[in-house]
Amino acid sequence: MRAATLTAFGSPLTVHDVPDPRTGTGEVLVEVLATYVPPYAAEVFSGERRYPLEPPVIPGVGAIGRVVNVGPDATKLQRGDLVWCDSTVRARDDALTPDVTLQGWSSRGEGGAKLARYLHDGPFAELMRVPTENVYPLPAGAAADPARWSALSVHTIPYGGLLAGQLAAGETVLISGATGNLGSSAVAVAVAMGAGHVVVPGRNRAVLDLLDDRFGPRVSPVELSGDEDTDRSAMAAATDGPIDMVLDLLPPQAPSSVTRAAAMTVREYGRVVLMGGVGMLGGADLALPYPWLMRNSVTVRGQWMYPRTANVGMIRLIATGALDLTPERLTRFDLDQVNDAITHAAEHGGPFDRTILTPLV
Repeated sequence: MRAATLTAFGSPLTVHDVPDPRTGTGEVLVEVLATYVPPYAAEVFSGERRYPLEPPVIPGVGAIGRVVNVGPDATKLQRGDLVWCDSTVRARDDALTPDVTLQGWSSRGEGGAKLARYLHDGPFAELMRVPTENVYPLPAGAAADPARWSALSVHTIPYGGLLAGQLAAGETVLISGATGNLGSSAVAVAVAMGAGHVVVPGRNRAVLDLLDDRFGPRVSPVELSGDEDTDRSAMAAATDGPIDMVLDLLPPQAPSSVTRAAAMTVREYGRVVLMGGVGMLGGADLALPYPWLMRNSVTVRGQWMYPRTANVGMIRLIATGALDLTPERLTRFDLDQVNDAITHAAEHGGPFDRTILTPLV
């Protein structure tokens, strides 16, 4: 098969012929029709993000494909099925605290790294070997434009955070980092889940206006000044009622003070979910006041990625039209253009802007 390989951090990806993957029991072989290229892919491949990838590796994160072969333990998947391949792979030998790897992308701890050495390669290739439990059938309508469904790689992440915070219909949620690629997705997903109000802070006025135009009165944009106290007051005042939940999706470059300002807008007994990268590249730690947390009975939790059930829920939200993918802008590249795709993704990382690699075209 043809594949794009990262041979060393800081080097362009190399497109060449490699042996087809061989599958065993508990695995599915999938033809890769489309895979999303994240805006920060260039930072991963340069080594700037310090991801624990071990070159040489065929990278990528999640894919839309067609089943080529299934193992003997599969009871519903069939050859030819159009499927979503979730990158979040969990070890099968620890139900309580399973090691996790993002196939072809990242991992957590030594156990995750060990898992990644086996499930090493991702979807920047014509074929991909995927654990059976990470393959999810898509509705028949997805066949009209499989590439558009590659947005599952984006939307399922904030969906996992909103599920972790137990967002209920009618509640008010604040999305910290709302003007970014993941943050804007979180706004769309929160609206699709029935949030009554979504507070969207950020410094990019054009993006705030775009979110306001797209989602209407259920969204309240707040232009941030950079002063922590001023911004906290402005966010808290953006809605008539209390803020039930805060979801933070700020990138590693953001200062922790911005996350803290957003978190401390939440009401008594409210929930704060941390999913961004603040602090991953150094800088001040997130310091939330002990008395404020204790006296207000605030729940703070981290969430990396999402539970398996989130894949089914997100597919349903899209299939029913609750989350509309139609307005999203897709730019497609074939496998030989993979380095152009990585550059394009870095330059077009705004809201609902998707760079898609189509290995079989």
